[in-house]
Amino acid sequence: MKIPASFENRGGDRLDWNLLRTFLVIVQERSISGAATKLHLTQSAVSQALKRLEARLDRRLIERHNTAFTITNAGEEVCRAAEAIHGNVSRLLADVSQTEVEASGRVHLLVASRIHSAVYDNFWADFHREYPRIDVTMDVLPSSEIVTLMQQGAATAGIALCRQMPKRLENKVFLQQRYALFCGRNHALFGKPDIHIEDLLGENFVSFASDALGDSLSPLTIFRDQRGFSGRVVATSTQHDEVKRLLVAGFGIGCLPEHSVQADLAEGRLWRLPPGEGVCLVDLHLLWHRDAQRTPAEDAFLKHFRGYIDGYSMAERLAQGDGAG
Repeated sequence: MKIPASFENRGGDRLDWNLLRTFLVIVQERSISGAATKLHLTQSAVSQALKRLEARLDRRLIERHNTAFTITNAGEEVCRAAEAIHGNVSRLLADVSQTEVEASGRVHLLVASRIHSAVYDNFWADFHREYPRIDVTMDVLPSSEIVTLMQQGAATAGIALCRQMPKRLENKVFLQQRYALFCGRNHALFGKPDIHIEDLLGENFVSFASDALGDSLSPLTIFRDQRGFSGRVVATSTQHDEVKRLLVAGFGIGCLPEHSVQADLAEGRLWRLPPGEGVCLVDLHLLWHRDAQRTPAEDAFLKHFRGYIDGYSMAERLAQGDGAG
């Protein structure tokens, strides 16, 4: 709102906003001394500001007679205009403070294979709606490689199995995956309904390479040792699909994430073995380097992902069929 047209030729758009603001406080406090206190100014400075405004507009804005304090008609008109200007300025400052510059750029992720998760899928949809100008590059790698590369600061973040967290990496548990024992359709135990854990102790194993090395999947190694399995590890791979291929071929028995093989069970390629509760739960972590220099896009991604994880309990994530291979 502009100062009334009748004043334009006496100041118009050349008015100092500070004079108008001082006048508003004088009116609100109904005194020069009260306005001076509120504005942390001297009474003389407030009086001079009022005089300059009245001189600029060539109108008397306030009449003072002893203790009486009266706003003139011109003062009322200026007050209404100044209040409107003050409201616009306040809204502008609020809007600017609440508006973040839209992040743009690229994030680079290193991810474990076969992440099956409704929460994870929904995260990406939500993130893209929030940050449509951020591009994404994903590389699928074994967890052990992801951890090594993240230690080197080679990517924005990693999603991987990690039993022992390196000091330079920060993490949040993203998902849990339940591993169970399986054999393939070419194995002697395939299709047998009454199998007990004791029937498996002499069987050879197909394993993830990291399990054989005692790395990320070492809970599987611990399970074999504690239960007294005596069979050899006869085949290994770092890739989920290759471990499954060797199981289907009958090389031995082995562990896979339960969620990742439901179609194989339904189509008769794999057979679930005891124990019924599975072998172990393995945590899948979101990893990022503590000391890395990040771009605004990378900061936005990590903040959004961590917040999204915090929005779901682990029980909710498991209930939605979450996990990774």
